[in-house]
Amino acid sequence: MGFHTFDPDRADRLEDVSRYRWCSNEELFSFLSPSPDDEVADLGSGTGFYTDFVADHVGTVYAVDIQPEMHDIYAENGIPENVQTVTAPIDDLPFEDDALDSVFTTMTYHEFSGAEAISEIARILRPGGRVVIVDWAREGYGTDGPPLDSRHDLGHAISALSDGGFVLDRAESRTETFVCVARNESERR
Repeated sequence: MGFHTFDPDRADRLEDVSRYRWCSNEELFSFLSPSPDDEVADLGSGTGFYTDFVADHVGTVYAVDIQPEMHDIYAENGIPENVQTVTAPIDDLPFEDDALDSVFTTMTYHEFSGAEAISEIARILRPGGRVVIVDWAREGYGTDGPPLDSRHDLGHAISALSDGGFVLDRAESRTETFVCVARNESERR
């Protein structure tokens, strides 16, 4: 599976509230379980659909996307004061080691999945830091989201996280998506 991105010309679809049927703000918040002063990154933030809600509950959110066009669209909609946009690939993030309390990705894991990205996530997360992945499932119907052959199954995410030094706290398949919540227990080499 190669690297790909969401077409910025279709970014209005990222603001469709029907997306909440796959992951609501409250559900995402419960997976993250953040503290008010946490520093969090939204990996593949797009137009900030989930970023804004998380920003209401933490100290800082880094909206990370590889496409500057997505940040431009986000800026047009208004970026909260405690959100900083970061243009970078997930396998080369501009954060110090152990810099963040948690990261999350909603419906974008399939765009960057790979050992290098998981290793980079482990590097930037503090020990015990949490990663939350909600993504389209290969076993889904394919009527929403990317084509089935562009998706992973839950087992792929579990293996990638485990191989990257994460300990799984939650892993579940759902109708069209899957969820993984894990803690960073990797050791620096």
